[in-house]
Amino acid sequence: MKAEINRIKWKSRRGMRELDLLFENFFKFHADKISESELQTLRELLVYDDQSLFDFIFKDIKLGNSDHEVFIKKYLKKYEK
Repeated sequence: MKAEINRIKWKSRRGMRELDLLFENFFKFHADKISESELQTLRELLVYDDQSLFDFIFKDIKLGNSDHEVFIKKYLKKYEK
């Protein structure tokens, strides 16, 4: 699973510095503790464009997928401030 997390970490590099910082904190504190289903959710999140992720995290504009929104609230949104 470590190799897969490293691949996902590389893919998580974004075009927005704000998102990069959130993902960096996630990988620093949580990546080694998540379940396989959460790992799959993370893979799915990386399909979103930067603006959609930014809008959900910082402006509360819905993504339309409750699993993705729950993951973001649990792991990423806590670092937004």
